[in-house]
Amino acid sequence: MKLNKAWLYLIPAILFLGVFMVYPLIDVFVYSFEEGYNSASGTFFGIGGYNYSYVLRDPYFLQALKNTFLLVIITVPLSTAIAILISVGLNSINTLRNFLRSLYFLPYVTNTLAVGLVFMILFKKTPYSDGLINLLLGIFNAGPVDFMEGPYWAKMMVLCIYTIWVVMPFKILILTSALASVPESCYNAARVDGTGKWRIFTKITLPMISPTVFYLVITGFIGAFKCYSDAVALFGTNLNAAGMNTIVGYIYDMLYSDGGGYPSYASAAAIILFVIVLTVTVINLLVSKKHVHYN
Repeated sequence: MKLNKAWLYLIPAILFLGVFMVYPLIDVFVYSFEEGYNSASGTFFGIGGYNYSYVLRDPYFLQALKNTFLLVIITVPLSTAIAILISVGLNSINTLRNFLRSLYFLPYVTNTLAVGLVFMILFKKTPYSDGLINLLLGIFNAGPVDFMEGPYWAKMMVLCIYTIWVVMPFKILILTSALASVPESCYNAARVDGTGKWRIFTKITLPMISPTVFYLVITGFIGAFKCYSDAVALFGTNLNAAGMNTIVGYIYDMLYSDGGGYPSYASAAAIILFVIVLTVTVINLLVSKKHVHYN
């Protein structure tokens, strides 16, 4: 009877996941093998792996793949490390702690496009100004650099800084909560033994909050792989022309842009993204078994 009651409670969630997650995933997987699929007529002329072959040879997809991987590799470790340092700093002060937490959380509740406009003011060159960052570089006799329309490395740097800025508040909020749950008795015992601050941090603080750090790393990887709105906020909707498209942007372009209307190609790209995210997540889970300590 208890088992039946438990399943009764689970039915709404199972139905929701089945209708909105499992079925669409299966549907996309099927579309990815239907060659020349026409969404209007619902017809296709063959079944095979051509869609995957096309996508993996498409220079726009390869550029999007490169951009996405660079974004993931750079922003996830950096944002997590910076968030840990800021959270530890906030946790160690008493005066204005709540005010500073609120201040750091402001970017999270600010509209993405509004933050993008601020970054454009900071980095974009105009007929009237080289941008605030270039003005600061001029103090050191460097630049000016066209961050928004110039070299690839400059545009990627702006995108990485923007992404780190956007995700930082959420990570700080979660980490400060995790740090607050660390028993003060552990720190007191370490101080009695004369343990230094760095050793306390590496041997007590990090192990105690490692499940939270692992959660942020996993969600950070998934979020970075799905990045699209950040790039649009900075470089507009024509990301291929700017050379700053992402995998999600490529999928959207294949479906809805002016040159879109190719659901089979978009489905193949979506499955490739799914496999990449799944692989990275599994690797993180395997690594976590040695480095994450659950209390």
